[in-house]
Amino acid sequence: MKKVVHLIATVALGISLSFVGYGQTDLSQKLPMDPSVRVGVLPNGMKYFIQKNAEPKNRAQLRLMVKAGSVLETDEQQGLAHFMEHMNFNGTKNFPKNELVNFLQKSGVRFGADLNAYTGFDETVYMLPVPTDSIEVFKKGIQILEDWAHNATLEPSEIDKERGVVLEESRLGKGAQARMRDKYFPLILNNSQYAKRLPIGKDDILKNFKYDVLKQFHQDWYRPDLQAVAVVGDVDVDMVEKMIKEKFGAIPAVANPKPRVKYDIPLTGGTDVAIVTDPEQPNTVIQVISKQPKKKDVTYQDRRDGIVRSLFNIMLSSRIQELTQKADPPFLYGQAGYSGFLSNLDGFSSIVVAKGDNIEGGLKAILEETARAKKFGFNASEFERAKKMYLVSQENAFKEKDKTSSEDLVDGLVSAFLEDEVLTSIEFGYDFTKKYIETIKLEDINAAAKALITDDNRAVVLMAPEKDKDKLPSAEKIKELLNNTGKDVTAYVDQSVQKPLIEKLQKGSKVVATKQIPEIGVTELTLGNGVKVVVKPTDFKNDEILISGYSVGGSNLYADKDADNAKLASTIASISGVGDFNTINLRKLLTGKTVRIAPYIGATTEGISGSATPKDFETALELIYSYFMQPRLDAEVVKGFLSNQRDGLLSQQKTLTPEKVYSDSLTAILSSYHPRSMPITAERIEKIDANKAFAIYKERFADASDFTFFFVGNINLKESQPLFEKYLGALPSLKRKEIAKDLGIYPPKGKVEKTVYKGTEPKARVTMVWSGPLVYNAETDKQIEALSEVLEIKLIEKLREEEAGVYGVQVGGSASKIPSARYSFRIGFACAPENVEKLVTRTLAEITAVQTKGAEQTDIDKFKAESKRQTEVQLRENGFWLGYLQGQYQYKEDLKDVLKEEALMKQVTVESTKKAANQYLGKDFIKVILLPEKK
Repeated sequence: MKKVVHLIATVALGISLSFVGYGQTDLSQKLPMDPSVRVGVLPNGMKYFIQKNAEPKNRAQLRLMVKAGSVLETDEQQGLAHFMEHMNFNGTKNFPKNELVNFLQKSGVRFGADLNAYTGFDETVYMLPVPTDSIEVFKKGIQILEDWAHNATLEPSEIDKERGVVLEESRLGKGAQARMRDKYFPLILNNSQYAKRLPIGKDDILKNFKYDVLKQFHQDWYRPDLQAVAVVGDVDVDMVEKMIKEKFGAIPAVANPKPRVKYDIPLTGGTDVAIVTDPEQPNTVIQVISKQPKKKDVTYQDRRDGIVRSLFNIMLSSRIQELTQKADPPFLYGQAGYSGFLSNLDGFSSIVVAKGDNIEGGLKAILEETARAKKFGFNASEFERAKKMYLVSQENAFKEKDKTSSEDLVDGLVSAFLEDEVLTSIEFGYDFTKKYIETIKLEDINAAAKALITDDNRAVVLMAPEKDKDKLPSAEKIKELLNNTGKDVTAYVDQSVQKPLIEKLQKGSKVVATKQIPEIGVTELTLGNGVKVVVKPTDFKNDEILISGYSVGGSNLYADKDADNAKLASTIASISGVGDFNTINLRKLLTGKTVRIAPYIGATTEGISGSATPKDFETALELIYSYFMQPRLDAEVVKGFLSNQRDGLLSQQKTLTPEKVYSDSLTAILSSYHPRSMPITAERIEKIDANKAFAIYKERFADASDFTFFFVGNINLKESQPLFEKYLGALPSLKRKEIAKDLGIYPPKGKVEKTVYKGTEPKARVTMVWSGPLVYNAETDKQIEALSEVLEIKLIEKLREEEAGVYGVQVGGSASKIPSARYSFRIGFACAPENVEKLVTRTLAEITAVQTKGAEQTDIDKFKAESKRQTEVQLRENGFWLGYLQGQYQYKEDLKDVLKEEALMKQVTVESTKKAANQYLGKDFIKVILLPEKK
């Protein structure tokens, strides 16, 4: 329920440059608010935004925004802005205790996944999606927002119960990153109020604050002049406005309100360096942030400047990407760009994850690239590609303007309110871009590079493993690198390949069979070479076609000695490009197109995944053809990739974090320590044979006769069939008959318990796993889903709300059919080490209760309500249908199972959950616990 505020490695936008007016337009004029949004201010000062939007149908997104966050806390209130957010879910005037969550779950709203909130430095935002086909539920949703605004009851007993939950959330954030952050935050935030007011607060205050201290924060800051309500969805705007005026207009304005101080982060000039180490930090990261005053998006000039900075970021990012396409890349990861920072500041940020001990080399590489951009600017060819990319992104948004989700729209309104800006319409944004992007010249971008990449107000953060402390460059050495690197750089040379993607296309094959499944709007085509094509046209999105394809096979077909080669084969092919195009030139060739195609090789299948717009659909088919017919091995790029993989793994192996030790232990146990399933190591990367891996890739994609492709979205079958015949019909056909090979890699039988001791923080993790064979069908799949959901509802209620021992509980139940029919149940949570046994015992007791009496009917009703609402939305999502269709084909199940949802739901009863719990959650299970190291 707390939004993580990222300061390190945020790269986005933000610059203002002078510009002489274009035509007769006055660029100083203010940007217009989207006319489809009704905006108002109530007499008490509260603002509201209402927008009708029918995607998805019969749904609305509600938000309450409060311009009050952790930065407003007094010393004795540290952490209470966030605590207050929690308390709004634990008792309000109209929804006492936990009744708010209970009511919403019964209405089909999931706690955490749908119903949520976050607290930042300057704001608290509450999020509530509600159905609108029930006016009573919608009215209750508005009532909840009003209660959040001013009706929290803050009962002492509920406050005390919630202390444990918030402390568990605090516990989740502890570790190397938090310890280092506490050291460098004062430096990068210039000892401002922000450096002293992390939203999570301080544990000793959370444990001991007096009730009145929390009530004072609520009284001071939860007031209408600092709040706004946003409603976006399938609603009657007039009706909603009337409800808002009635409900929120009745909230009294606060007499003599406490001044809402606007805190700034001062700019102090010069360069500050923080070098921090930690025994649990696995790699070395260095970031340079040049802070500048924040520029807002208020006027036409601001918007035009925003396009300039976006083009700058696109071009600089592209250059840095190219640095990784070498036989010996200078860093494991690098990124640079201009972005918002925090409060009153933006910043130009460069970040590098170093390769091994080569810290200076990695830093110099990224500094040289930014210096090159500043000294020589960009090329005309780069500029044209960047403009194409930016225009296409705006065009895609414009084409989807009537299919944009209410969640996306309401998030824009939240941002506009919090930043004191407006939300322009999608149409305005597209028209503005078309009009003004051509007024932007290359000289503007190059001037931006000089304005953005500055030497003033710099903060440098170097984070490294404690064991490497003596090898790190000093603060003086870092400053020397910053001041002297890049003086001898030469201009960037833009290279590209000027030729078509496919120079000679093999002869295609015609459709030889057609099968219709009208009940779900699906057509299956069979081509002459054996390729099957499954098409589901939809109107869910205007500019989207989702793509997948698979055949049975995969890495399981290869001997253990080649297992790693097989697992990396598709990655090696992907990073090499296709035909005469390496990945750099392929990216340049595809500039201006919205298309993504990637091959993969899994354990039992190989295939293709991707997407495209209708306009670029043929290009997608060309790429699919190319990954089959003209794959490429780029020895230099692969060498660099394997080098980075090896170095990254070496760093992890030298500094084993608690998370990695626990994850690796769990993986090993669940695979019965089978060598093929053990986590990859640097030593195994050393043994990768790129030529063998590429040969495996070519073998896996040498036969398309057993491939089935799926296309879901805005696709015209009549227009697409000739393209299927031309490209997919030309794929090779060997008529191989392969089956999914079962290697017998399964969790061990019986009861297994293991405790891993790693880490210094008082943190524990628990994972419990049940698994075994089953008879797979739609009915068992639904019963397993139901059991996992009702268990999660119950365990959150018991372990979080009653015991206050966890922040969250994850319960996952799944059934699979390939390579053999099996089920798996996993329950996991994090907690205090001293609470492990108590919470495990409580978990098992709740399982026993379901085995004895079945799940409670109220929990089953919640599951059914949530599933019904989720299904209503999913049935109008391309992603759902793509996954569903491929799953049904792979499992050879009835394609019309999706129509049986209501009947399957009726089979979920108290008795069926009892039967499922006894069948799938036996006494034998695997329990793996992480505890801190013994002192």
